[in-house]
Amino acid sequence: MKINELSLLIGGEAGAGIARSGFLFIKACMRAGLNVFGTNDYQSLIRGGHNFYVVQVRAEEVYSQADNIALLLALNAETVMLHIGEVVINGGIIYDPDDHPPGTEIRRREDLNLYPVPLRKIVLEELEEDSIMRNTVALGAAFALLHFDLRLLDDVIKDTFKQKVAESNMKAAKRGYDYVRQNFQNSFPYNLVETKNTGKNKILISGNEAVGLGALKAGCKFFAGYPMTPTTGLLHFMAENERKMEILVIQPEGEIAAINMVAGAAFTGVRAMTATSGGGFCLMSEGLGMTGMTETPVVIMVGQRPGPSTGLPTYSAQGDLRFVIHASQGEFPRVVIAPGDIEECFYETMRAFNWAEKYQMPIILLTDKYLVESQASIEPFDINRIKVERGDLIVGKYDSKGVYMRHKINETGVSPRAFPLTKDAIVRTNADEHDEAGYTSEDPQLTSIMVEKRLRKLEYLTKELEKEEIETVKIYGSEEATSTIVSWGGTKGPIREALKILNNVSLNYLQIIYLHPFPVKKIEKALSSTKRIIVVEHNMTSQLSSIIRERLLRNVDHAILKYDGRPFNPGYLAAKIREVL
Repeated sequence: MKINELSLLIGGEAGAGIARSGFLFIKACMRAGLNVFGTNDYQSLIRGGHNFYVVQVRAEEVYSQADNIALLLALNAETVMLHIGEVVINGGIIYDPDDHPPGTEIRRREDLNLYPVPLRKIVLEELEEDSIMRNTVALGAAFALLHFDLRLLDDVIKDTFKQKVAESNMKAAKRGYDYVRQNFQNSFPYNLVETKNTGKNKILISGNEAVGLGALKAGCKFFAGYPMTPTTGLLHFMAENERKMEILVIQPEGEIAAINMVAGAAFTGVRAMTATSGGGFCLMSEGLGMTGMTETPVVIMVGQRPGPSTGLPTYSAQGDLRFVIHASQGEFPRVVIAPGDIEECFYETMRAFNWAEKYQMPIILLTDKYLVESQASIEPFDINRIKVERGDLIVGKYDSKGVYMRHKINETGVSPRAFPLTKDAIVRTNADEHDEAGYTSEDPQLTSIMVEKRLRKLEYLTKELEKEEIETVKIYGSEEATSTIVSWGGTKGPIREALKILNNVSLNYLQIIYLHPFPVKKIEKALSSTKRIIVVEHNMTSQLSSIIRERLLRNVDHAILKYDGRPFNPGYLAAKIREVL
């Protein structure tokens, strides 16, 4: 029986084009109407080490990678050694026989289909090309095994590379394809077939790209960022679109400069954003406090990776939740939003800019490496779903009576905002405590009033977040379930796949998108009928559990935690959930 779905892994050393190969494969699959998900695992090395890209492809919706591999494309011996145990029974391995002398690891499993293809010889001797192109030969061989139309791969190659490079890659793919067709009786049980699904109408995009598109659609005109995995992809995306979208993108000397530049741009009325990871956010914390004191609307994306210190710079974690909620000295309002999938990366970025200007405060988009660097096929974004809201702005001329006061005290805590050069208004602010006009003040009574003014914004913002149409939380499964998985961020995809595996009507999933201010009323309602709370997180201390205990006065029954830098696999997660049910 031929199975029209596939989990594929292509692996090799850094510099061998692993991520590019994965992209070409899933792009071709998507054009065939299939749904795809791809994620990249790489070490912090420019050359050498071990990199691999995992793909999950099927006709139905796909939310994450799978636990096991049906087809392994090994560009070196190390890939086989590390991943042969993950290949399913009757799965396949495409490998270069020159990498594996007789009696080595690859011969230890007799339940696999082995496809030795002389990848290096084909490239060097037959095609007289650089050996890096053996990845394309392997892709062509995979298409032959899967009885997949090679024209799909050719079209993607032509769209990806310049003509000369594209032609070389198409020749390499054709040679790998022909070699398999000529040398192997194809008994491989997986067969990818073009469908009439709506997958053909979807887009292939990463989380970083979705955040970038959301920022551009929201009207972001200034982006400053220092390269730091995993948010470097967002910096690259914004830079690539700088001229086309008429924005200004700067790579400053460091994260301190980045937050200060963004604060300056926002002060002048420009929608501005920066992005970093935990280490860079440490450096930004003083600048974050300045935006809180000056009530300057900025958006900061924090892409989490394991720490402390440099930690694992190219892997994923969720250890910075408490940090971003409490970062910087003193007390001031902020919003922490954690999108859980690529679609939410787009829409929540747009909302972040709206919240920033409407309530004049910093907004933090809390993501993770797994989410922002993975790629998936999704429906095109509805660019009209979220309208741009700029808050209480004074446009053109200040025509009210009296002197303009940037920090005017009022009921909501949100003062009318004028930009520098607004006629008849002097826009003055101060990083010291100040009065309504922005002049430094150390008066104790006024200090108390100004602290209360700034924090009063959260009261009104919390009321707005309680509205039904704003999805601060999402529920998947029956609202009457007796057991509830609770989580946030990039664990969403593996959890949704695990739910499909479990197929348990008494189990549902509560995703919390807004982590500060915590949507207490909506969460209490969602958990009102559940008897068992199971938190799933990528950290060791279960930071979400402590927030639930703090805000809901309710203990979590079980916490399934992972803190090795690698994402949850759905089967593994399903087994862990089954243990506690």
